[in-house]
Amino acid sequence: MVDLKKLSWSEVKSEKLTELLSRKLIYGDRVMLAEVRLKKGTVVPEHHHESEQLTWITKGGLLFEIDGKTIKVMEGEVLVIPSNKPHKATALEDTIDMDIFSPIREDWLTGNDQYLRGGKS
Repeated sequence: MVDLKKLSWSEVKSEKLTELLSRKLIYGDRVMLAEVRLKKGTVVPEHHHESEQLTWITKGGLLFEIDGKTIKVMEGEVLVIPSNKPHKATALEDTIDMDIFSPIREDWLTGNDQYLRGGKS
């Protein structure tokens, strides 16, 4: 069980996944908050996960491909992605997004997320 804690994003270590993509993570037992920074043109390959996902764009914009549709999500907008729904995203400009996952992404904690690191998983 996670103890009560208060954090500042400035205290959270940034993890560089590629030259174009980095993230910071804060999580409890059942929910994870990620600050994801993507440079313009970054592609997050199609993937899916058990976690429900809320993607809140705080700067920039992402173009998602889901179910054969493209969905543009810009600053101030939130996209709700259901559990196990395959999705892909491309950064339309330098972007900061806040991703909320429930349950937490164990693959992100263990480093078993090669699709983000330029490899296969």
